[in-house]
Amino acid sequence: MLKKALFVILALIMPALGAVSGPDHGLQYQSAFMRVDLAAHQPAFVALVVDSLGKKNLSANPLRPPVATGTKYHVTQVGPKFEYRRADAPASAPPAWTFGFSTRYIYLQSDYSPQDPPSSLVLNFNTNIDAATLLGLMNDDGTVRLPALLHMPDHGTLRITSGEAGGLALGYDALRYRDPADNYVKVTFPAASSAIPRVSYTLEVVDIYPDVPGIAGDPRFDGFRRNWLNIFQLSPRYGALANNAASDVCAFTVYEYAEVALHTPPLAKGLTALDLIRQTLDRYLGGMKGYGIRGYSSNDWTTPYDYVDTYPSLLIAAWDYVRGSKDEAWLERNYKGVRAWATRMLAMDRDGKGLLEYPASGDSSSWIKDNRVLLRPANWWDTIGFGHLDAYSNALAYHALLGMAELAQQAKRPEDAQFYVSQAEKLRSVYFDTFYDPMTGVLAGWKSTDGKLHDYYFTFVNAVAITYGLVPHNKANEIMDQLLAKMKQVGYTCFEYGLPGNLISVRRADYVAVEKSSGAPKKEDGSDGFQIYENGGATADFAFFTLHALYQLGRCQEADAMLFPMLRAFEAGGFQGRGANGKTYDWKAWDGTPHGYEGFLVDNYMTLLAVLARNRFCSPPLGPPRNEQLR
Repeated sequence: MLKKALFVILALIMPALGAVSGPDHGLQYQSAFMRVDLAAHQPAFVALVVDSLGKKNLSANPLRPPVATGTKYHVTQVGPKFEYRRADAPASAPPAWTFGFSTRYIYLQSDYSPQDPPSSLVLNFNTNIDAATLLGLMNDDGTVRLPALLHMPDHGTLRITSGEAGGLALGYDALRYRDPADNYVKVTFPAASSAIPRVSYTLEVVDIYPDVPGIAGDPRFDGFRRNWLNIFQLSPRYGALANNAASDVCAFTVYEYAEVALHTPPLAKGLTALDLIRQTLDRYLGGMKGYGIRGYSSNDWTTPYDYVDTYPSLLIAAWDYVRGSKDEAWLERNYKGVRAWATRMLAMDRDGKGLLEYPASGDSSSWIKDNRVLLRPANWWDTIGFGHLDAYSNALAYHALLGMAELAQQAKRPEDAQFYVSQAEKLRSVYFDTFYDPMTGVLAGWKSTDGKLHDYYFTFVNAVAITYGLVPHNKANEIMDQLLAKMKQVGYTCFEYGLPGNLISVRRADYVAVEKSSGAPKKEDGSDGFQIYENGGATADFAFFTLHALYQLGRCQEADAMLFPMLRAFEAGGFQGRGANGKTYDWKAWDGTPHGYEGFLVDNYMTLLAVLARNRFCSPPLGPPRNEQLR
């Protein structure tokens, strides 16, 4: 009765809400928030384009053409409804599928008939156009329970609900092939059946982002509003958050998702972003391996060791989940497993001096032999020779230890809490002196076993150390002065592409790749690989930390000069898709030439957290400089 009432209401108000075309003019509906084209001879979407901000950004259709079912249907338009019946079915027969529309809503209804059992509706997304994902809680069979979100990065979000009892779930699959033309994300809406003779779905265009004072109506923040959810991509094959729906799960990135989830409003009734974090953590606690964990893969993209940033990432994510959800029962159930992560992390301090160590030496020329990569480096930046003492991973470890102390206290393990506090202080006491390079005035990326510092003016290393409170206050501004001066010297100004991870080329002896497409140089100084991929390529990955460090230091104008070009690029979809050279825009040379391979990489979108840092430290109004840690 509810759905019938909705369709009656739609029929009365439809003329004021949008444009509907019938069979003579194509099966279409369009409003400021969506554009939909339906197939003429079967119940199927031909186009589905969404603009969550209602600004008529509706040009790029991400759907592949529907696969023919072999059964011909005819379509009847009744007011705002399009009814599909088998071609030889009488008009009195229940429609196999009914589609209805209003400004921000799509209504789907399927009715079962033994003479005409309907087929499911399948949305097949071309991920070269848009890296769609389905966000929700997964069943053991890989289906996603309702309510759920269908999120289309750089465009918009549909919240999917159903009034049916019995727990409807959507089919979900994604795959990445060697040939990008075959990549897909598929979402399946089950049809009515003899067991459930009527099935209905409501798809609502929504925009979900934190309420930040002072940005309402300011178009400079459209990229923030539209793309806040971009960092969340659920892999149907792993049941966990991933680089994108068709890509790898990476244990060392889970903290990034959790940091954003901590500030994300509810996704739907009974569903939060923190639920996605819990679901992912449960998979790792249950034994799932991700990239960064020994044994994830048997190919050359893994290592015989756990990455040093893996367990800090998982611990920070667990801390964020518990702080945000107040789920003490989860903590009690899983404290033993989380504590085991902390134990593995601290076991990497092999000499007991406070810093975690990677077994690989990090010495120059130790990574490649006979044009073959021997093993991978210590952290996320896996083509740069981070080894032995790794400044980035140890900064995360310090933050993770503070979080673990808080979790232990909440779990009523005060002795554990005191232990983790003492370990954090031990790490902090040696961190700065270990990594500070007096020759450049900034922190080096790593210190190898031969005692050498490897310093390429790493923006993210210095910024994460400042953000997490590992740099003395009197040194933080000096370090940022040196970084920004170097950035000016090398001529980097294209902040719409993000930031380079390093401002000077990584020498061949310290670069861990053999393909030029991955930034591998042939020249000793690395200059011929510079600006390609991780060898100084521009990306929004980890740009958050540089922005946060500047805002934290009260250097708001300098941070704004970087943030707002990035926000414009986010709004324009500048970090996903494939260029004419076959590479993707998640990494770029400084002239904008794409050099990525993922097509869509969620790490870019942690940068949106900088808007919250800006509001906290600077605006509105701009206040005096404040030196505060992230929390």
